Amino acid sequence: MKTDILGVGIDDLTLEESINAGAALLESSGFHYVVTPNPEFILSAKKDEAFRSVLNHADLALPDGIGVVYAAKILGRPLKGRAPGVDFAQGLMDRMAHTGQTLFLLGAKPGVAEKAAENLRQAHPGLQICGTHDGYFKEDGPVIEAIKAAKADVVFVCLGAPKQEFWMAQNGTAAGVKLAVGLGGCLDVFAGNVQRAPEGWQRAGLEWLYRLIKEPSRIGRMAKLPLILVDALSARLGGK
Repeated sequence: MKTDILGVGIDDLTLEESINAGAALLESSGFHYVVTPNPEFILSAKKDEAFRSVLNHADLALPDGIGVVYAAKILGRPLKGRAPGVDFAQGLMDRMAHTGQTLFLLGAKPGVAEKAAENLRQAHPGLQICGTHDGYFKEDGPVIEAIKAAKADVVFVCLGAPKQEFWMAQNGTAAGVKLAVGLGGCLDVFAGNVQRAPEGWQRAGLEWLYRLIKEPSRIGRMAKLPLILVDALSARLGGK
């Protein structure tokens, strides 16, 4: 059962448990998709019923941002901790490198997915990346056909929220994949264009601050962190 965080259901799993759950979905029948809610997602879902519905129909919803974990504590529904999408993806690729399941990378600027694929093959020996496509497309049809033709088992959809979540829910089955994972800007991380915070910052839950220092233009997005905490406190005091 998912934990309700301001209207969005979150799976209360450790990172390792999340990776196990993802691997299990990949082995089960039918199509499944994974979302990685952060404070920005939850605040957007509060106003956008369609986005909230897509998030709540996901087979796996991982607490990507530290703000989600803090909000859960305020609500009296503590989670086991963060399960960042980028770390979930790394763990899943480790599994896939041993099982032979194939991966398609979708998103980012032209050339980024190709560079990410090159780096990921080196980082995960045996990983089979069967295709890539940038995120600058106007029609879904050709992209769906490319993924289907590549016979991908998994597609990492990096189109930004909420576009990637709607894309997975609407097109995953047609693309013929078993599992789709919405990963925002992760392809830029895998390509080496964006550096993650040092591990010490990550463990302290300060990755958001590190990103802000490196990219001051993100201040508008980072402002969502205190907003979700205020909403959580209001909900707790209101008995919701």
